[in-house]
Amino acid sequence: MALVKTEVTQEVVDYLARHARQDPVLERVARETAEMPRAEMATTPDEAALLTLLARLIGARRALELGTFTGYGAISIARGLADGGKLTCLELDEKYAAIARRNLEDAGVADRVEIIVGSALRSLRAMPAEPAFDYVFLDADKPGYPDYYEELVPRLLPGGLLLIDNVLLRGGVTDPQDERERCIDALNDRVTADDRVDSAMVLVADGLTFVRRR
Repeated sequence: MALVKTEVTQEVVDYLARHARQDPVLERVARETAEMPRAEMATTPDEAALLTLLARLIGARRALELGTFTGYGAISIARGLADGGKLTCLELDEKYAAIARRNLEDAGVADRVEIIVGSALRSLRAMPAEPAFDYVFLDADKPGYPDYYEELVPRLLPGGLLLIDNVLLRGGVTDPQDERERCIDALNDRVTADDRVDSAMVLVADGLTFVRRR
């Protein structure tokens, strides 16, 4: 049995947030998003800081985000892109897309981000089924994850990084009780067994899986 080294408490989460180097724009976006319905969909500050750092570490130039919400994660990814890099965001809801566009503009990164509104799966399938992206963040509707995964892996460049968010579903995947939990649990098993990729699941926010295309 693996050892529990740190209990996740509100105090620990707050501590992580205080060390995430939020600037005034991200602080404002986080504050305003917290007051909205479905605020739980927002990227946490520590995870957002990791998104920026990872993009810089791999020199990401062509990035893709599925599920943009108010743009907190998109800002973080865009800030980590290499010179000339572009981020494409797939967002279902025009209302959220409009909010994200304003926030991206305020953050000074709107010139490197395109938001496509509509079904993420439909938008993804309209793209050429060939390696194109070196960095992908998947944070869209959870029942769609298996289909997204199968569409995304062929579109990753060799060495490209796919980050899959919410892979723990607040611990629900350990004993799945509904279709959503069973779906993510099955995907986690699929990723672990997929010989096209290297992967590691880590305890960041609600669980984050790193997937590297071989």
